[in-house]
Amino acid sequence: MLTKLAFTGIKSRLRDYIVLLFGLMMSSGIFYMFESLATNRAFIKANARQITGANFIFLFGAILLTIITLVYVFYANSFLMSMRRHDYGLFMMLGAKQSKIGQLILIETSVIGTIASLIGTFVGWGLTATLAPFLMSRMIGTKLHHFSALYWPAVWITILLYIVLFLIAGAINRLVLTKTPVLKLLKGDSQPNRPRLKPVSQLLQVIIGLGLLAMGYYAMSHIQTFVLSAIPIGLVTIVLGTYLLFNAVFVWLIIIIKRSNWSNRGLRNFTLSQLSFRIRNYTKILSIVSILVALSLGAITVGIGLQRQVTALSTASNAYTMAIKNPSAETLHEINQLKLATQVTYQQKETKQVIYYRANQIKQHPVQFTGFGPLINSTKRNRLAEPKYRPMTRSQLSKHPEKLMVLQPKAPQKTPRLVSDDAFKKIPVKTQRLMLFRVNNLQADKAGLKRVVASLGNPPVTTIPGSYNVFILGTVLFGGLEFMGFFLGIAFLAMLASCLMFKILSGAASDKGRYEMLNKIGARPAALRSSIAREILVLFVLPAIVGVIHVFFGLQMFKVLMLNPYYQIWLPFTIFFVLYMIYYIITVQLYEHIVLPKLKIDQ
Repeated sequence: MLTKLAFTGIKSRLRDYIVLLFGLMMSSGIFYMFESLATNRAFIKANARQITGANFIFLFGAILLTIITLVYVFYANSFLMSMRRHDYGLFMMLGAKQSKIGQLILIETSVIGTIASLIGTFVGWGLTATLAPFLMSRMIGTKLHHFSALYWPAVWITILLYIVLFLIAGAINRLVLTKTPVLKLLKGDSQPNRPRLKPVSQLLQVIIGLGLLAMGYYAMSHIQTFVLSAIPIGLVTIVLGTYLLFNAVFVWLIIIIKRSNWSNRGLRNFTLSQLSFRIRNYTKILSIVSILVALSLGAITVGIGLQRQVTALSTASNAYTMAIKNPSAETLHEINQLKLATQVTYQQKETKQVIYYRANQIKQHPVQFTGFGPLINSTKRNRLAEPKYRPMTRSQLSKHPEKLMVLQPKAPQKTPRLVSDDAFKKIPVKTQRLMLFRVNNLQADKAGLKRVVASLGNPPVTTIPGSYNVFILGTVLFGGLEFMGFFLGIAFLAMLASCLMFKILSGAASDKGRYEMLNKIGARPAALRSSIAREILVLFVLPAIVGVIHVFFGLQMFKVLMLNPYYQIWLPFTIFFVLYMIYYIITVQLYEHIVLPKLKIDQ
């Protein structure tokens, strides 16, 4: 009978349970997505073997994601208990045995966790099979080596971790609820946690917090000195510093605003009171979310930055995209389909040691080479400098023949020599053609350049002189890290937003009575929705602001890998905040569904 009542309670809140199950499915799916890479040693070695500390990065990321998963499960479990606490208290008040209640709690928590982990792992497999190739092919253009969407070690790790976590959560729920008085179960969420101003203590927290943040920022900006130890140093000091600042400044800010005249308009005082009601609990989750914002935004920024850097370095490496010897009609057709910035063809004659060129052709169409200017714009430090191409005279080419040697396909060791037209005609070998061209944008013409290579018989790109082979080699070199950046950014974003969402929703059940009271005294539905939107917006915006500050300092770590990690930073920020605001809108809608009265009281 008791089991039947328990399942009847679940049916009455089926929509909330679907939200919980969906969130847990996405969590386990994301965890599997990362573990399918982190536990695949062949994948790491093949795609990041050129990057120092790749194994450490994945190990550290796996540990960090496990900690985040623990936090996520904790808040998801608190949301579950907020829905069931009153029901179980009511059962106990009607005479149900505590042992039976404890058994139901353990079974319900464990079953939900097991179902979520199994379905989530299957979802993660599907996402890994589709999202990973999409990111690599569409955004990065690199084929994954030794990549396996269904990787059994990752499957078992994910399922076992979530089952163990929910067994532990179920045992804790059983212990807590069976030892809690019935009255507290029925009214436990009504206990306020009123903040008080303690000037000396809060000032001390601010000073210590700023000091810890300064230490973390310093370690990250001097990663060449601290090497890999800069990451754990920065993480520990920044997490502690962020918590202390939130705990001191947020409490002070809410109390000061409540004392101002601005708070007396509309439902602003009610909104501020809602924030202060559980403010101590919010400081913990806001600190965690701000760190996750920094990790997510930083990962996406670095991923996009590495992609742009490959193009910038390639363009600056050579004045020509390709140098092709005796192009066929098919090759010429493919080249004409490209958006060309420049194109020139030189006649040449090749002997065993020397390649001869017509001096008049070089004079009429000077060979261009890249300048040696800085790669960072000297006047606008947040921009990469445009590559400078300059022509070289005949005398300069005579002094530096290696500049022309690097443009000779399959013959870079032969000495180039400029001769007159008469001398060129007298050389008793067949005349050949050397075509040089440069496209406007390597990234935009990537597909067309691939077709050009195919028309040549798909030779190794290293045998084709020009910036294209640097572009391909750079993409292969940085492709693994770019993919990791996008992948981790999406994973951290989903985790952080879901953690914050469940934390907010876990207090929605206790807020329902307050909104019903406002409805009864005549508050307009629009005013109630506006109050909810403002309250949740504050909880989303505060950690986002702090996280952005962390990102600006944290990007200093990547100066050893990137020319300018801040170049066009607006793009990853825009991607992140669009996705972040989608989570905000979903949270507002779910919260309104729980707390707002279904009927409006007539005036």
